[in-house]
Amino acid sequence: MSGFKVLQPGLLTLIQDAGRIGQHRIGLTTGGPLDSNAFAWANRLLNNDSNATALEISIGGLVMEAQCDTYIVLTGASMPLKINGTEQEGWCAHKVQAGDRIDIGFSSAGARAYLAVSGGFTVAKSFTSTATVTREGIGGLNGEKLQQGDILPAEPAADQQVYRLPEAFRPDYTAAVSLRVITGYQQDAFSDVQKRLFFSSEYKVTDRADRMGYRLEGPQITPSIDGILSEGICHGAIQVPADGQPIVLLNDRQTIGGYPKIGSMIAMDTARLTQLLPGSAVSFEEISIDAAHNLRCLEQARFARTEPEAL
Repeated sequence: MSGFKVLQPGLLTLIQDAGRIGQHRIGLTTGGPLDSNAFAWANRLLNNDSNATALEISIGGLVMEAQCDTYIVLTGASMPLKINGTEQEGWCAHKVQAGDRIDIGFSSAGARAYLAVSGGFTVAKSFTSTATVTREGIGGLNGEKLQQGDILPAEPAADQQVYRLPEAFRPDYTAAVSLRVITGYQQDAFSDVQKRLFFSSEYKVTDRADRMGYRLEGPQITPSIDGILSEGICHGAIQVPADGQPIVLLNDRQTIGGYPKIGSMIAMDTARLTQLLPGSAVSFEEISIDAAHNLRCLEQARFARTEPEAL
């Protein structure tokens, strides 16, 4: 088996494809990359399929040894990338050869980076996807985060056209964040005063922020009801539990829940949220569902029109 040997797994490195779609009916959550934009660019810069399996690296610290000749690219958070001790550019494809050492340092901006390899890592699918969800113990190599000594299978790649994303098109993970929210039918459980408080206040990311959800801390929001019958939960739903502190539910969320929800954050902003470290400040902005659809269409068009540089 050729591929990459894990010498150091880092703080939290997970095998991910685009996500486990259509399995909520049997209680399985979606998984997939928290920052779908950085994941998409990692694969595009290598001419991979958009669902090709890559690695999501949280905070950093991953060290691997290549066991085949191929190409890699690192996108997302600002984590130093070194090949055989020489620092390399992020958002840019690089050729590696068998025996090369790949070091990914710790982030200076952003929380999550994505490492893709030509053709994607050749990991067997579990329930239609390779996405790792550790809470459910599925996906990846064994349903767990990467461990020292793991072998990540990958096919050798002959010389091919690869790309670099110009700096002007790369995300700025240090910019202030205003997160856009669509209020849902449960907004009636929150008075006008409570909604104005939520949308005019600043919240901070707590250290209880993970792939299931980001718990925030700030002014207490009090719904008029204590709970609801458990129901399906969408990506980006903002639950308000008894302590009044919002929780933004993410890719590894439970499939059903019973807390009132003030609304749902749009997907392009959950991606931005998940690049924030504990202590970061956020605010919320209410938008209509039509505006959200327009933003999504514009984002897709921008991605399609942006031309990376051929190397």
